Amino acid sequence: MTDWTDRMLELLVGPVAHGGHFVARAAEDGTPGVDGDGRVVFVRHALPGERVRAVVTEDPGGAFCRADTVAVLDPSPDRVEPPCPWAGPGGCGGCDFQHASAPAQRDLKTAVLREQLERLAGPAAELSTVPLHEVVVEELPGGPLGWRTRARLAVDDAGVPGLRAHRSHDVCEIADCSLVPAGALEPVLEQRFAPRTELEVTVGADGAARVGAGATVRAAGRTWELSPGTFWQVHPALADTLAGVVGDWADAPAGGVGWDLYGGVGLLGSVLAGQVGPDGRVLVVESSRSAVRDGRAALADLPQVSFVPGRAEREIARLSPSPDVVVSDPPRAGLGAATVRALADRAPRRVVHVACDPAALGRDLALFAGVGYRVRALRGFDAFPMTHHMEAAVLLERLG
Repeated sequence: MTDWTDRMLELLVGPVAHGGHFVARAAEDGTPGVDGDGRVVFVRHALPGERVRAVVTEDPGGAFCRADTVAVLDPSPDRVEPPCPWAGPGGCGGCDFQHASAPAQRDLKTAVLREQLERLAGPAAELSTVPLHEVVVEELPGGPLGWRTRARLAVDDAGVPGLRAHRSHDVCEIADCSLVPAGALEPVLEQRFAPRTELEVTVGADGAARVGAGATVRAAGRTWELSPGTFWQVHPALADTLAGVVGDWADAPAGGVGWDLYGGVGLLGSVLAGQVGPDGRVLVVESSRSAVRDGRAALADLPQVSFVPGRAEREIARLSPSPDVVVSDPPRAGLGAATVRALADRAPRRVVHVACDPAALGRDLALFAGVGYRVRALRGFDAFPMTHHMEAAVLLERLG
């Protein structure tokens, strides 16, 4: 097969796909495929229904290739001017949807979430007491710009900081980032750093960006002092939103036992602690030493909370006592079969599961259905505006 790299294609853009691109087809002569014929092209910077010209950026030699839109011949009514000049083809790879209106972005994410659940959740959809295909990705407060409180910058060979290009280690020089509060990043971008390193930048409550610094954050009615590198949600509204979801769904009994797996500094565990009360127990399992240290300091007034340093998937079988309710917020890959089975063996009545990848969520829901759990509630959140990323939360209940 001829390598299509750098080839110009004319495409009729189809549906959004998981990963921030859209599905199109191209014939061998570079014109749009007809009636599903032609090679699959995953094209960025486009929208469904558009006719575009796109340049192939990557051709792995199989059934598909990747391309970037360079001209829009027939624009979608949802298309807008991107607020960031570095977000287009060949530029920064951090944003996928800056060319779409904010409502359209949420519609695109809703379509992806529904499609992934339909394709991967399998028996979970049949057992669910709520229709999974009706889930909607909800807007969070604060608007689509200036929401990011933390950013990771890459430093190029000359010591200039910037953001990486899409699917590349190349560093794009930028003067600002529209996702970070306006002007906060500029003083950092004007500095020079050790070549080929990465920088953790935190925007404090005063609006100033600092490299390698900790942060003071508030959520669920409490304050956490975070060490440099300790994880916290980057959207300022997400921590309280997830705490509210756990408060509404967990229903941990007074005097009961709650587990907070992959619990970080214990944000969601603090909500469980309020439900079980002083006579109950909450075990927060977390592998990051700095998160455990910061969490213990923040929750020192809650003697019912204990931190268990370690990886949740290894600790589940030996935690004691067994839980009435579990909150899980795993990394992007999700829980996986072994962890879901181990969790089901401990027989919690309810599981509040948080996911940041819709495909992993679909797979995990199918696994939970296989070990006797059904979906009772499901919500999606646009916690990463301008990107394809989203957050979701699911309430699972044990059958029988």
